[in-house]
Amino acid sequence: MDENLFDKTVKMICERDNRYDPEAYYFLRDALSFTCKMLNKPEKGNGRHVSGKELLEGIRLFALQEFGPMALTVINSWGVFKTEDFGEIVFNLVESGSLGKSEEDKKSDFVNGYDFHQAFVTPFLPKSKEHAFLQRKKQTTHSVKRRKEKKL
Repeated sequence: MDENLFDKTVKMICERDNRYDPEAYYFLRDALSFTCKMLNKPEKGNGRHVSGKELLEGIRLFALQEFGPMALTVINSWGVFKTEDFGEIVFNLVESGSLGKSEEDKKSDFVNGYDFHQAFVTPFLPKSKEHAFLQRKKQTTHSVKRRKEKKL
């Protein structure tokens, strides 16, 4: 897509839906290209299609490559806090005609793709801290479940 046309499209989307910073749309476009190259997809055409799951993994790897330990901070600064937000951005681009989709593609493909802290922070933690983080998360999950069971 022509850069000027993409600029106008992003501006139009952000005027209609201001949940996400325009940079999120540019990042997503670049992450899609990164994902296509990673999966050896053609530059254009029907063979270029990637699934929501494939795109989420490409987004994760691209963000780590581009922003390193700052990935989560940068992504959050755009108003993106969970994988569902990437789905919203994708479908805003689909609705604008900037991206295509197959009949099988849906927003729910982006639901609960991965935990952002684990995806963007944990890779940079020392192994001992990574283990401690996962243990605390596991304990917190069990505590929440026990409290819910007591209420019932």
